[in-house]
Amino acid sequence: MKNNILVVVTVGLVLLLIMEACYGQLKIGFYKEKCDYEDVESIVNKVVNESFASDHSIAAALLRMQFHDCFVTGCDASLLLDGDTSEKKAVANLNVRGFEIIDKAKTALGQACPGTVSCADIIVMATRDAVALSGECNTKAMSSTLDQNLEVPCR
Repeated sequence: MKNNILVVVTVGLVLLLIMEACYGQLKIGFYKEKCDYEDVESIVNKVVNESFASDHSIAAALLRMQFHDCFVTGCDASLLLDGDTSEKKAVANLNVRGFEIIDKAKTALGQACPGTVSCADIIVMATRDAVALSGECNTKAMSSTLDQNLEVPCR
């Protein structure tokens, strides 16, 4: 009887660990303390603020980019890949814009925190910040590889 209970408890713990691995993919605050003292969210926010100051339509452009990137199999930043047969060249994506904003944020993050922040997360953070700047208050977003939220006050 004790052996049966031990087996049940052991199997239960293994299942819990497996479930945690499967469902523990998103986390608010993931990048906090991953880049020494660099604030990943602020770096992306600064790039978006600079772009938004000269072109308010980037909010819609980035929202469309995020939609197209996340549409079928989840957010993977495959829309950013260049090449003749890339998603970027697909007919449905020819009008997607805002790539230069993501590239600028990626460059800034690469200097501050190389090899840490996923491109899919950059798209999500930039989109969230641009939508917030357009008038939505306290927009929260979790990204594809564990992100934190940042509340941007209304203008």
